[in-house]
Amino acid sequence: MSWDLVLAQAMLGLNQGVFYALLSLGLAVIFGLLNIINFAHGALYMLGALVALIGYNQLGNWIGVPDLHINFWWALILSPLLVGLFGMLIQRFTLRRIAKFDHLYGLLLTFGVALVLEGFFSNFYNTSGTPYGAKPDMLKGVVNLGFMYFPTYRLFSIIASLAVCFGTWFVIERTKLGAYLRAGTENPDLVQAFGVNVPLMITLTYGFGVALAAFAGVLAAPIYSVSPLMGADVIVVVFAVVVIGGMGSIMGSIVTGLTLGIVEGITKVVYPPAANTVIFFLMVIVLLVRPAGLFGKEG
Repeated sequence: MSWDLVLAQAMLGLNQGVFYALLSLGLAVIFGLLNIINFAHGALYMLGALVALIGYNQLGNWIGVPDLHINFWWALILSPLLVGLFGMLIQRFTLRRIAKFDHLYGLLLTFGVALVLEGFFSNFYNTSGTPYGAKPDMLKGVVNLGFMYFPTYRLFSIIASLAVCFGTWFVIERTKLGAYLRAGTENPDLVQAFGVNVPLMITLTYGFGVALAAFAGVLAAPIYSVSPLMGADVIVVVFAVVVIGGMGSIMGSIVTGLTLGIVEGITKVVYPPAANTVIFFLMVIVLLVRPAGLFGKEG
């Protein structure tokens, strides 16, 4: 086994890890600031990819302009906005009504939303996956990293995901807006007394967390086939990442997602049969040693 092979698998694992990081970051934002266990996150990740697919393949025919195609760059902007708006409607008309009840109610409700979305789109799209052919020409080809030739698009997805992840961390942890968000969660009545519209802030925060999932979906679309069940395949792993990093920990989600993606990639070389279970094995160890997670605060 050569080091070049290990490094190559680590890079491929990092590419998977950035999707884990983006998705777990959205979950961490929603749980850490709103105390909502959003089990619909995987379905909303799927919806982001599906909106990009529809915009490129079908939107023109629907509106009578066959030559109209929403390209990848526009999809990267419009899909998170549209899916984020849809998430805000979910929060406004469903989750807000059960906000005072136990976390279990929110989990069950969002689980139901996920089943509805996956079931609805399974009636119209192939569950085995539909290729998304809108990859920009400038991102085609490969880049020589010295130890391997790495696809240009995958390198772009890593850089873009890292930029969004650490940008989100900076806004929440280092800006006045982030301070308002954290204060609105801990003492909403006091923040409301200072003239801040806390219910609107909560709705926007949920929409932003959902938009992160949609952004990951658009980035994943050119790499993986777009399927109504693509979110169901990844959501369990993402929840494991959140648990290991610490529920609600922004930095924990980012670091853990990236690290576990690399670990999973290297495991495919060292011991392939364990590649699909190594994350859950690590989750068990972390929970036994530190139940709050690596970056979580002991309650």
